[in-house]
Amino acid sequence: MADNILQTLRVQIDDIDSQLVDLLAARSQLTKQVGEYKSQVGLPIYVPSREAELLEKRRQQAQEKEVSPNLVEDILRRVMRESYQTQSHQYLCANSEAGKVVVVGGKGALGGFFVSMFERSGYQVEVLDKDDWESAGNVLNNASLVLVSVPIRFTQTVISELSRLPPYCILADVTSVKSAPLASMLEVHQGPVVGLHPMFGPNIKSMAKQVVVVCEGRKAEDYKWLVDQIAIWGAAVYHTTAQQHDDAMAFIQVMRHFSSFVYGAHLAKENPDLDLLIALSSPIYRLELAMVGRLFAQDPVLYADIIFSNNKGFELLQRFSTRLQECLTLVENGDKQGFIDQFHHIADWLGDYANECLKDSEKLLQKANDDRTLNTGI
Repeated sequence: MADNILQTLRVQIDDIDSQLVDLLAARSQLTKQVGEYKSQVGLPIYVPSREAELLEKRRQQAQEKEVSPNLVEDILRRVMRESYQTQSHQYLCANSEAGKVVVVGGKGALGGFFVSMFERSGYQVEVLDKDDWESAGNVLNNASLVLVSVPIRFTQTVISELSRLPPYCILADVTSVKSAPLASMLEVHQGPVVGLHPMFGPNIKSMAKQVVVVCEGRKAEDYKWLVDQIAIWGAAVYHTTAQQHDDAMAFIQVMRHFSSFVYGAHLAKENPDLDLLIALSSPIYRLELAMVGRLFAQDPVLYADIIFSNNKGFELLQRFSTRLQECLTLVENGDKQGFIDQFHHIADWLGDYANECLKDSEKLLQKANDDRTLNTGI
């Protein structure tokens, strides 16, 4: 009898789940229509006020229905992320008179992404890659925008080959270091120049909610349409100087990647049972371990370029090493109070952001725990 009751309930749950899939399919069709309309009139894919309004209404509805508002928000955020991707097939062209766009390195992963974005916005796009330099003159002729998307170690060499661009042509790059490439572009080309840093990898399906850093070079009024186009694609544009960018990247990229590298090197030398570490880990440690593992699943040359190319990176890492030794001395001396005092000092420096991180990380930890599969035999 109990088994029959359970089976009946499961059938009802399966039916509701099936209805959810049908509703999601219907919603997806509507969001595609929204995307088509936005592409026609030039509205951005991501509108923060619309998203906030939608979430607040559904949270209130959930509370009235005695359903967890957090559950409803989690579901909707995931659904909206999918909808941003389904809206991203075509975009309004910010400058229909721009002429030819050339992506240098357009056969690479990130370069190919920008080739796709420009083509989906209606631009004439040509690619100049490492095997195409014999025809570079023809490809670059009459270009209105030349976007350099090559590995960091080749960027300045490639820029030096672009000295004969039309005076009206915009010269831009998407390298993760900015000061040296921007200086090289300003030296080699007298027309409009701008440095860009997309703060994402090439595997994204939509630029909604992504950040693109813009480092001003020369003749901003001439490349305004390019910045406008990036915003139409859904990205948040952040303006800063090349030096401010590189100083920030020393912390955001160099120190973070190097710390993961050292963590991985230490694990490899210590050689613990990795399967046992994973099995016994709390969600937070599995996330930390995942970020280390993620690094070593990617191109080592890319990360070597990032770490070795930032002129502030080595000095920062030296200071980091010194502070590591200072903190290690606290442990060596059994100075728990000194540790606690430093803990309070750092917490004070972080201020309210620490509590924001606590709340945000809880969402990540819940997702990590949801994704975990346990072979319990039950």
